[in-house]
Amino acid sequence: MYVVVEGPIGVGKTTLARSLASALGADLVLEVVEENPFLPLFYQDRARYAFKTQVFFLLSRYKQLSPLGQRRLFGVVSDYFFEKDAIFASLNLEGAEWDLYQELYRELRPRLADPDLTVYLRAPVPVLLERIRARGRPFEEGMDPAYLEALLEAYDRHFARYPHPLLVLEADRLDYREGGKDLDWVVAEVRRRLSG
Repeated sequence: MYVVVEGPIGVGKTTLARSLASALGADLVLEVVEENPFLPLFYQDRARYAFKTQVFFLLSRYKQLSPLGQRRLFGVVSDYFFEKDAIFASLNLEGAEWDLYQELYRELRPRLADPDLTVYLRAPVPVLLERIRARGRPFEEGMDPAYLEALLEAYDRHFARYPHPLLVLEADRLDYREGGKDLDWVVAEVRRRLSG
């Protein structure tokens, strides 16, 4: 079993992934974000640091997800999937940097396992901005709403043609943070989709 929870910045991926891993008795794989030395610089000067930021994430995510083909026998829940990197890169890179990035991505992607189920969390930009503020990461202060809107659109485009099992949830309509009936429903739905 390999379950991925995915969606835009601030939507609640890690919170749900932790709860699902606990409920399903699975290993938890969390995205490496704050370890990226280029990310704070990227938020200050996107054009200058986009390529370095994306390549760090590409290689970091590849190294982290490579062993999952073997570990999926025991069950894995992750708060991101490898395609996330290409979604962000499509917004942040252009020209020769985008071409080089795509070449690297195309070389690495076929070596990774596909999830058995992807849970796509969606939420409107004002909800994302509020959650980002509440999270309190200094480098995310002043997040551009237009960037988040473009990111939401990129995710929607990606999942409109996604070839793997998918569960789409409107995260602003569910409260799975403290357990309760919403989390119970999500866990039951994930189990149902995995068994079906």
